[in-house]
Amino acid sequence: MTAYQFGQAASVAAGTMDGGPMPVSVPANAHENAAVRTDYEDGVVRQFMIMTIVWGIVGMLVGVIAAAQLLFPALNFDIPFLTYSRLRPLHTNAVIFAFGGSALFASSYYVVQRTCHVPLFMPGLARFTFWGWQLVILLAAVSLPLGITQAKEYAELEWPIDILIAVVWVAYGVVFFGTMATRRVKHIYVANWFFAAYIITIAVLHIVNSAGLPVSLVKSYSAYAGVTDAMVQWWYGHNAVGFFLTAAFLGMMYYFIPKQAGRPIYSYRLSIVHFWSLISIYMWAGPHHLHYTTLPDWVQTLGMVFSLMLLAPSWGGMINGIMTLSGAWHKLRTDPILKFLIVSLSFYGMSTFEGPMMSIKTVNALSHYTDWTIGHVHAGALGWVAMVTIGTTYALVPRLYGQTKMWSIRLIDWHFWTTTIGIVLYVASMWIAGVMQGLMWRATNADGTLTYTFVESLKATYPYYAVRLVGGVLIVAGMFLMAYNVAKTIGQRDKAPQGSPAAASA
Repeated sequence: MTAYQFGQAASVAAGTMDGGPMPVSVPANAHENAAVRTDYEDGVVRQFMIMTIVWGIVGMLVGVIAAAQLLFPALNFDIPFLTYSRLRPLHTNAVIFAFGGSALFASSYYVVQRTCHVPLFMPGLARFTFWGWQLVILLAAVSLPLGITQAKEYAELEWPIDILIAVVWVAYGVVFFGTMATRRVKHIYVANWFFAAYIITIAVLHIVNSAGLPVSLVKSYSAYAGVTDAMVQWWYGHNAVGFFLTAAFLGMMYYFIPKQAGRPIYSYRLSIVHFWSLISIYMWAGPHHLHYTTLPDWVQTLGMVFSLMLLAPSWGGMINGIMTLSGAWHKLRTDPILKFLIVSLSFYGMSTFEGPMMSIKTVNALSHYTDWTIGHVHAGALGWVAMVTIGTTYALVPRLYGQTKMWSIRLIDWHFWTTTIGIVLYVASMWIAGVMQGLMWRATNADGTLTYTFVESLKATYPYYAVRLVGGVLIVAGMFLMAYNVAKTIGQRDKAPQGSPAAASA
């Protein structure tokens, strides 16, 4: 059996084509799959899906406000909880853990049921994860503007909220792995491998990095000190990117691109190689955030080497996803959902080339502390994470609410172009600004004095901050288009007659 044939059999056996076109023969147990569909626990999936849209708008809107404050400092208003320093961590937590986290809960709960052919294990516990996660987000939205923070990147929340996160995450793991344990099929589809790895790894990262000594209800001190604290923090920080924002969303990709394209994954064997190589290498790449610091040189070099090695598995996953459309490229002309999903993979490939390149010490000497890093982060966060999430949302909402398609395909197309143009403006402006900053900071006169002051480099950056703001506004405008389209789609849910294909596909 060839890799492609094996991928076809595995994809269909895993249920990736349920409720959609079947490009290969239907398995013998297809009637069993159809029989259990009405038993799926999709209430919690709907809840997480709606909050994905809500938190996406909130998180990106806060990001636009923060971008505007860099261009117009007067917008800080001299009000402590509205200053850039308070809004910036609120923005990162909202887009990563509120928007991205809600999308991952929704998609993993949806996918694990369909690929295992069983409803969620302990649905009451699944509902607890929804309300617990929303409570975490609300507590973050209150505490961070008040300046209650551990001052750790992506891990700012104080110890009582950290404990709540750990409890919710353990409950999430029980639901997910319990569902896999009770599956009706022997095969574990590759998307579930990625979801499983991310759930386990994020638990370990969160618990180890958040270890600390509480001294009051709103204050604690890290269990680590000095360079050890920095090393643990960026072991966590880089792998939060590696597992929360990469591996988990690859699980989303491995289900919804074949689903939307109506084709099995291009190479199932490549997906397995991709999985094991990615999770094996990613854990060692964190030290590249600490080049030219007091971290031992050999540790910095180790992080650089493993970062360079990451290029191979990352591009393996990108190629696997894009080549799934081989023979079905014509669908891109008429299906804007596929456009979101495929362009997200393009940004994934671009950012996973740029990341290893920026980890090289000589390149890092130019890029570090500049807005090039900001452009790189948002190429991944907006281009990869947001676009694959938006495509998944458009694919899921009709199925969750008994419709055959979204209310307006034209609005999805408008959303695609506003988002794509917005991301290009954002990322390109930050690339240019970052390289310019790095070159200005290292420029020297003949006598060895600096050619430019820091204020001069800041002044030269202002036009690019304006372009970034325009890009951010376009991206948020697209999110409002999606919210309107989803609301109209949900409003039509009762119009599908019982027994119709629309009702059956739910």
